[in-house]
Order: sequence, then C-alpha cells, then structure tokens
Amino acid sequence: MPGAILHVGATVMCSHGGQATPTVPNPRVMVSGQPTVLQTAPYAVAGCSMPPPTAGNGPCVTAQWMTGSVRVLSLGQPFALQTGQSLCTPTGTPLIPSVVQPRVLAT
Repeated sequence: MPGAILHVGATVMCSHGGQATPTVPNPRVMVSGQPTVLQTAPYAVAGCSMPPPTAGNGPCVTAQWMTGSVRVLSLGQPFALQTGQSLCTPTGTPLIPSVVQPRVLAT
C-alpha cells in the first residue's frame, strides 16, 4: 500500500504516547531537506507511559518496522512508510506516525 516515506523529522509515537526516533538515518536520500529512514533502522522510544511489569508489560523501549516500501529502495533496503506495520518491544504495540512529509510517496 502506498504511503509517505518517513524522515528523521517525522513525528512518530508509540501507542502509549512515547516519542520514537530513528537510530540510523539514511543520508543517501533526503526528503523535505532531512534524511530518510529505512525499514531496517531500529527506533528508540522515550517517554512511554505503559507501566512496568506487575501493572503492565512496558514501557516501550525500541521499535522496528515490519513492512516498508516494495518497489522503491535505497542502498538495497526498503524505506519506512507511514502506512507500514511496526512493532514496539516489549509491549508488542505499533508505532503511530502522525506528522510526516506529504510530498514523496512510495509503494
């Protein structure tokens, strides 16, 4: 499914409100003047409100995109897309990209 390519300036949060940031930007391709993010790049999550064990199974610490672009690649790797599926650990919940660049789409 087509979606906007994520870049380092995109607002991405875990399902519990924690801020997720990519740990490995892709400086080879820029969108909106910022490096893009590849599907293989892990995200670090800070500020997750999910309580620790006994009250919950959180907080979210890292996240990874499970799906990305199929037809558009950079350095042989797919891009992370706004419409892609992701997984936070240890909670198993998805990332939610809320503010992304609207100009560059990929499938």
